[in-house]
Amino acid sequence: MSELIITEKPSSAKKIAESLADGKPKKEVVNGVTIFSLTHGKTDIRVVSAVGHLYTLAEKVKSFAYPVFDIEWRPIHLVNKKAVFSKKYLDVIKKESKKAKSFVVACDYDIEGEVIGLNIVRFVCNQKDASRMKFSTLVKEDVIKSYDNKLPSLDWGQALAGETRHFLDWLYGINISRALSTSVKKAGAFKILSSGRVQAPALKIVADKEKEIQAFKPVPFWQVVLELNKKIKFDAIHEKDKFWDEKEAKTVFNKVKDKKDCVVESLSKKKFAQQAPFPFDLGSLQSEAYKLFGISPKATLQCAQSLYLQGLTSYPRTSSQKLPKELNLSKVISDLAKNPEYKNSAEFLLSKKLLKPNEGKKDDPAHPAIFPTGSKGKISDDREKKVYDLIVKRFFACFGEPAIRETVTAKFVVAEELFVSKGTSTLVKGWHELYEPYVKLSEDELPVLQKDDVVVIKKSDLLSKETQPPKRFTPASLISELEKKGLGTKATRADIVEALYDRGYVIEKSIQVTQLGMHTVHVMEKYFKELTDEEFTRDVEDQMELIRSKKKKPEDVLDDAKKNLMVILDKIKKHEKSIGEELLSANKETQDTKNLLGPCPLCEEGSIMIKRGKFGLFAACSKYPDCKETFNLPKQGLVKPTGKISPLGYPIISLFVKGKRPVELSLNPEENNHLDEKTEEEYRSIKEGSVDKNCEKCGAPMRVMNSIYGEFLGCTNYPKCRHTESPNGHNKNGSNGVVKTENKESKEIIKD
Repeated sequence: MSELIITEKPSSAKKIAESLADGKPKKEVVNGVTIFSLTHGKTDIRVVSAVGHLYTLAEKVKSFAYPVFDIEWRPIHLVNKKAVFSKKYLDVIKKESKKAKSFVVACDYDIEGEVIGLNIVRFVCNQKDASRMKFSTLVKEDVIKSYDNKLPSLDWGQALAGETRHFLDWLYGINISRALSTSVKKAGAFKILSSGRVQAPALKIVADKEKEIQAFKPVPFWQVVLELNKKIKFDAIHEKDKFWDEKEAKTVFNKVKDKKDCVVESLSKKKFAQQAPFPFDLGSLQSEAYKLFGISPKATLQCAQSLYLQGLTSYPRTSSQKLPKELNLSKVISDLAKNPEYKNSAEFLLSKKLLKPNEGKKDDPAHPAIFPTGSKGKISDDREKKVYDLIVKRFFACFGEPAIRETVTAKFVVAEELFVSKGTSTLVKGWHELYEPYVKLSEDELPVLQKDDVVVIKKSDLLSKETQPPKRFTPASLISELEKKGLGTKATRADIVEALYDRGYVIEKSIQVTQLGMHTVHVMEKYFKELTDEEFTRDVEDQMELIRSKKKKPEDVLDDAKKNLMVILDKIKKHEKSIGEELLSANKETQDTKNLLGPCPLCEEGSIMIKRGKFGLFAACSKYPDCKETFNLPKQGLVKPTGKISPLGYPIISLFVKGKRPVELSLNPEENNHLDEKTEEEYRSIKEGSVDKNCEKCGAPMRVMNSIYGEFLGCTNYPKCRHTESPNGHNKNGSNGVVKTENKESKEIIKD
């Protein structure tokens, strides 16, 4: 009998098998699942994988009522039809477990990985415990070390804390969501709403920011600015900076507006060292990738996870900003030097007498900061390439010397008024060179100046400005805020933000809260404020740590949570109809705002709204049946209102098609028809029948057609042949537009 190693994913099973084998592992495929056989020393080993969670929580007796507390772990393929593929993995592990003499869990070493391993060990293998491998990279040396020094049992503190968190998240998520959805149903509609112990305070954070922005009242102020010239142009602003009194600003401006030059009154220089950045933890990686590449936090985590499974980077779900010496960092850098792209930076670091990274305060008992392993590999995904390059260069940069920057402050006197100009430039690049092109610092260098120099004034300006409202959160900055407040975990924060979008609570990259989101928070604060309380959510995380350190029992934490949850559910039950009516009204307002394109150009009383029929989206007047104006919308891509009106009075939409730049289009196709003289003549001839043009794909005749994009040529053999030719490039080889015809279907659907 052999030892059975269980991994979390097929790719990690392959890496672990190849690393431990005293030769080449044998590969066997059973029902589409790969099993590896190998020998490591004197031990015969079989390696098989799961595909993430094979078990999920479910009600023992399914219903749509609440509250529900009677739950159990159940094979995920029995609960979720989309997870039916997982059954074959469960079956193979069960079969292999009957032939095994010992068991080793080699899932990711974190709370989720521990729960996955625990469920497989007890439910599939029918074992009470198993050995545990602990590793942060899938590099051969680390895998061997992890196996040779494996823990004699599961990390029970981590396993029980993880399982308790699953219970809590499920109980709060399903009960609160079901209660809110039931409330809406009682008000006469169907709408799936969701909330939970972390989602609720997260939504409150962005709602509070929205209230702050809406309540903001701009305050006017004025600035007096000089445009100066001494070989290069630069600005100087009055030393008072903002004038809150317009009369005072005008008085100063009138004194200087006709002056032709000013005199350097004083100069000061201040050098400062800019320390190297810390290595990435998950949150800072997500924030940097969003800032530099616009990659969402969830997508960044997916990229980092893929790179880890390829053995190219370390485990990404970490809160550590530390790179321990045991990692053999000089070897990692030496391996990276073999890559021509990183050779110069790596060799520069290897030439240093001391290799010491600049580390942050944050630590993680399970994993170090994110770092490249130095292993070779081919990355095919463009986003993964960007994330990998960012990780490598951040790793290099944290070993770099401080950058030396200098700020020069020059004061100028003109008409007895003082003006100030500041410029900051880099004198010694230091770590900047290792982190290029990701160093985003402005270089505002002043010209060479001496005291008493006379400098030409090119122009004087009196600027009228207003104070600006607070900035909105982005997905990345919201994750940083959740981390700062101790809400959620490094592995769940991106999903929490994603859920706010999925439920229609927030929109746009610069996060705006919808009326539904605002009213949901209002309802929670009005009827069950406990759920939005950050202290409550943080306390749950503290309880998890107490379970992890074996200072508290899971059942005690769950009993307390159930009592708190019942208080909330009783309040919702008591006010079900009122809650439902408020949420339903807010949802309608949100949808109306989202679907409003602009005023109707025909009746001028109604509004053109996006509507959905059985044939897809179309636009129609809200005054139907009094006004029967309808418009076709593109079949592909995402249509969004712009709030703009065309010169002929038609609403303008913005169309987002994957892989293309967004384009703005009028609902009136004639305004989108930008044909040159030659093309216009060709189209006229084809319409009249004096010129024939055949499809280059199938040879059938082409005809002139019309869509929201304007006129284009379409094959008459449609739908067998979808070839199109468009002068503006929108309808090639499969039209994205809808042909403008008598829209009987749309007009019938409006009645609904």
